[in-house]
Amino acid sequence: MTVLTVTRVLEAPAEQVWDDLSDLGSHVEWMADAEEITFIGQQREGVGTRFRCLTRVGPLQLTDEMVVTAWLPPRRFSVDHRGLVGGHGTFFLDAEGDSTRFTWHEELLFPWYFGGPLGALVARPVLKRLWQGNLARLAERF
Repeated sequence: MTVLTVTRVLEAPAEQVWDDLSDLGSHVEWMADAEEITFIGQQREGVGTRFRCLTRVGPLQLTDEMVVTAWLPPRRFSVDHRGLVGGHGTFFLDAEGDSTRFTWHEELLFPWYFGGPLGALVARPVLKRLWQGNLARLAERF
């Protein structure tokens, strides 16, 4: 399992950041690795929301199935990854005056055909750089 955390201060209050983040379908607008989000069922927010995310990292492409497991506005939400790559991810929003400290924490389990622990070791710096860029694009929205 690889554990990865990236953080950035966003120049907006937590409620405003939450309003943007809670539109799960819009994540493709700031996540370079997320190409398309397709919801499974009618639910679009809150615990139990299920969706598939077509994800591309370099030449690798996969469909990541996720389910929202925590939804606590405007503080955090979590998803379980139930696709080829398993694991758990959480977005934390911590108010800092008129700004928000955004922390993205992931625990990912790579299957043997993605190199297992070795694949995770190789992927870690690539994903960290990619997600730091994602947070920079998110910051530009405020």
